[in-house]
Amino acid sequence: MNWVDLGTGVALVLVLEGVLPFLSPNLLKQTYSNIVSMSDQTIRFIGLGSMVIGLVLLTWLRSASS
Repeated sequence: MNWVDLGTGVALVLVLEGVLPFLSPNLLKQTYSNIVSMSDQTIRFIGLGSMVIGLVLLTWLRSASS
């Protein structure tokens, strides 16, 4: 992995994070409102699940391209 790969990953995250606020700001507000009402444990579990899925996907993609 090099700096270009890392920069590309960060740029892609920023693009994907910007899609929902650009396309549907009201849906984003509703989503944030729902998140605020969740318990800390639920939010942490969702975050952990997201990280695990991301790591598995990244590992699979990197091994498939070798």
